[in-house]
Formats: sequence, structure tokens, C-alpha cells
Amino acid sequence: MAGQGRGRTGTVSAVSAVSAVSAVSAVSAVDAVDAVGAVGAEEDAGVYRRLGGFAQTSESVPADAPGVLGRRGFLCCLGAAALALFTDDARAAPWSTECRPALPPAANEVLQRALLGLAPEDLWDAHCHLLGNGDSGSGCYLHPSLTSGINLIERARKRVILDASCVGADASSIDRAYVERLRALTDAFPGGARWLLFAFEQAHGDAGAVDREHTTVHVPDSYARSVAAAHPERFEWVASIHPYRPDALAALRSAREHGAVAVKWLPSSMNIDPREPRCLAFADAMARLDLPLIIHCGEEKAVPGARREELVNPLLVRPLLERGARVIVAHCASLGHAADLDKPSAPLVPSFDLFARLMEERAFEGRLYGDISAVFQRNRDPAVWRAIVERRHWHGRLLQGSDYPLPGLKWLTSVPRLHAAGLLAEADIGPLEELREHNPLLFDLALKRRLRVGGGSVAGFSAEVFATRRHFMAARA
Repeated sequence: MAGQGRGRTGTVSAVSAVSAVSAVSAVSAVDAVDAVGAVGAEEDAGVYRRLGGFAQTSESVPADAPGVLGRRGFLCCLGAAALALFTDDARAAPWSTECRPALPPAANEVLQRALLGLAPEDLWDAHCHLLGNGDSGSGCYLHPSLTSGINLIERARKRVILDASCVGADASSIDRAYVERLRALTDAFPGGARWLLFAFEQAHGDAGAVDREHTTVHVPDSYARSVAAAHPERFEWVASIHPYRPDALAALRSAREHGAVAVKWLPSSMNIDPREPRCLAFADAMARLDLPLIIHCGEEKAVPGARREELVNPLLVRPLLERGARVIVAHCASLGHAADLDKPSAPLVPSFDLFARLMEERAFEGRLYGDISAVFQRNRDPAVWRAIVERRHWHGRLLQGSDYPLPGLKWLTSVPRLHAAGLLAEADIGPLEELREHNPLLFDLALKRRLRVGGGSVAGFSAEVFATRRHFMAARA
């Protein structure tokens, strides 16, 4: 970590603070670039890179575009970030979430436009995280580095996640406060709309034993199932089962019997190699049970876990598809680079390009899908934004997902930057930013519904992107 501490006061240099903050990246929304503005002039970009790095884009937005900060604004935000790391008030930070109450009257118009042409009962948010620390007996787990010790990166990670979900450090129960906030946000939606709550498996070693040391977070299947059962009008649940577990196939069958509508893997964090024989056997079982797999592909910054970054290569899902499994690639692999394993030299290329290659393979039509959660965050390439919106032949295979609680991080998605990229009308900027301060779930939906091809009158995503229930109904049979 760059920078040094100064004596017993706990004060650190701005460089040290932002190094800690920047490494938290996507989930904390305080990656040096993502938290304080899009990449501007090349000189400023160099500063950002030296202060902790970020997912660089191949296409920059002009330095004078809305939402782009210069060096002075950047340094001011660093000061705020440093203050937040060393006080108990995360609201001092530039990523602070407003957590305002009921929607203002003007937001009703935005809501109605977002829902126009959609059947609420078909709107299932396909990517929603459930989090907790186990204080309610849920079995949830946070690695000790997130709550204590000298690792500022990890402490910032937890603080910002809780801020995004409007859970105060003084909450009597973090488990309950998180669910209560999420449930309250869903009340603004019409009846029938639902959210898929993710369980999150522990890291496991190659021999199949739990690896607690490399488990950043754990949300048990039983907890996701119980929360969904307590609020059946709003929530479904997604199991997370490590395929190296000795009881993996039995656990999969049990999850299906208890109402799970999908399975979630994050290979780099959990230490899952999709090419491994146990994974292929698991894929066979998923195909028989007609349960889809939601798998993270592309660079992972939120949950480091086992840190097996080579395992989030989109090409690694090909063996699963070949076994007949339905696979939903989270975030459309829209961040980072991976080895092109189809070439002898295996050059590093954008992960999204590898995902796009698979999407164009006819053999995988009807089996390969992508969710659009997190795709429009500011650390993604504007060329990726446009490709996903404009490739209309993909739309029937794309699924709306919010990646909650991330939409609550106001610095993570720049509405002005999307306008500068030609995807959003200028008139939409103000209403969308106001909506985010009251209900980030509505903001996420409304933003994606307002995207336009070339910033004009032609709608970006077709309605079928948001009619996601159909992808999960087989589990109800």
C-alpha cells in the first residue's frame, strides 16, 4: 500500500487512503476512478493509475464531459474518503448514500415510464445479493478482516457495502436491517415484481473441504430460503453450492426440492474450475433438473476470496454448455481481460469479447444468457455499453438484474457519463439522479429502460430483457 501512517493519531496520507479505497473497487464504489469520476485528461488518468489502478477502458469520455472531475476535485474526494476510513461516519465519504424516504411526486412519472409495456409479474430481478453478519442466527459470515484489524481495504469494503444498503453501524441487527431495507425498497414496485436473493457459498479447497480463511462472505442456502419464504410475494431464492463438496449433487437436488430457481457460482472467490470433472457432473445434474447456473465471468473486484482470477474466463463456461446446462453469465463479463484460450498464444483480450464470441455460437442459443447487472457502471467501456444495447438479436437472451446493493452507491453509475456516451437523453439526467436518492432499485430499472440508441428516440433494450420470470419457471414445475 502506498503512503505511510503518521504517529498515533491514525492519520494517513491521501495516497494511502485512496490506495485502500481504490482496491475495494466495484463493490465499494470507491475505486479511485469509479468513486470520483470518469477518466478525464490523460494526465489525470495517470494520477488515477498511480493511486491504485482501475479497469481501464479503450474509449475515454472527453475530459470536459459532465461527471468528469479534474485533479483538484479528485483530490478533494480523496480527503473525504480518508476521513471516512478513520471515523465512524461513512456519510463523510464521497460514496455516501442518501437513504431518503418516500418517493417525491415527480418520481411517479419516472416510475410509470419505466413500467410502461412491462407485465409486473414477469419482472424478476435476476441478480440481488443477500448479506449479513450472522447476528440474527442466520449463519451468515464475514471474514474477520472486514470488521477488525489493520487491513483498511477490507474495513472500507464492509463500511461501504453497508452504506449502500442504508444499514447503519449502530443497527441492532445487520441481518435484519439489510432485509428490512431491501423489502421497503420493493414496496414501490407494483405487485408481482420479484427479486432473486442469492445465497453465497464458502471457498473450498481442491479436496472439497471448506476454506474459511479464503472465504470473504458466506450466505447459507438455508438463510436465503428462509428470507424468501418469509416474503413470498417479493422474493425467490438462488442456491449456491460448491461442486467440490462431497454432498454437492445431493445438495443440488435438495435446493431444487425447496424452491431454488437457480444456482450461483463466483469461481475466482470460491475456487471453482468449471472444467473440472466434478463441475461437469454438476452441470449434468443441473441440466437434468432444468436449473440455470448464474456464474460470474470477467474481472472480480467485490469478493476476493480465493483470488483465482483465471477461473472467471468466459470461455471456461463452454464445457458446461456442452453438457446441456443453461448458463447465465453475470454482468455479461463486461469488466477486465482474460486469456483467449482458443488461440495457441492465449493473448489477453477483453473478457466481454470472449463472452460475445460464445453468444454468437449457434450451438449455445437457448442455453447461454447474460444478465445486465453492473454493466452500466462507470468502470465499464462505453463501447461495451453500446454493444449490449445495440445488439438486438441478443435481447431475448439478456436478463435484467440490479446487483443490489450496488445501485445505492451513487458514484458507481454516472448518469451524465451515459449521456455523454450517447445512450441517454439530457432531460433524463436530473429525474434519474433524484430517483436514485430515494430508491436505488427503481433507479436501476428506470435507467436501463431510458437508455436509447444513439441518444435518440429509438428505445435501447426491448421489453423482453425485463421479462425475466420465464427463465426460471422450469424450477417451479
